[in-house]
Amino acid sequence: MAFIIRALIVSDWQQVKQIYQLGMDTGDATYETQAPEMDALKGKFLAEPQLVAEENGEVIGWAFLSVVSSRCVYGGVAETSVYIHPQFHGRGIGRALLSAIIPLSEKFGFWTLQAQIFPENKASIALHEGQGFREVGYREKLGKRNGIWRDVILLERRSQVVGND
Repeated sequence: MAFIIRALIVSDWQQVKQIYQLGMDTGDATYETQAPEMDALKGKFLAEPQLVAEENGEVIGWAFLSVVSSRCVYGGVAETSVYIHPQFHGRGIGRALLSAIIPLSEKFGFWTLQAQIFPENKASIALHEGQGFREVGYREKLGKRNGIWRDVILLERRSQVVGND
């Protein structure tokens, strides 16, 4: 059966957390090493839009947005998070999720989406570049993960319909 993209429902959160942890376990997805407890996890992301990929009743990937800054001038800027269960990599799920969340972000008034990705995570960089993101910076030794300094590539995508006035 093919996967579908749909809005997250409350019962998805446990599977979202599991996929998040699996991404963390790779060492190349985030600085975090342990998925937060459910309430903290929910609080990390904007309430909308939140998308999941589902196949055979199971969540196999997700894409959410998070606030970049609490300052009102950055109200139209959000950061993307896209995680796919490792058993489903290479099937276009990330592309489908990111393709779906971009127009939704514009409906919510976001004019810029950004992504901070470890240079070693070439698949995520390619995914974002394929959706119109471009590299705008390289942040050296931005933070430590397991005691090791990690660099980050900063990518962004400017909306063609929001914020062009």
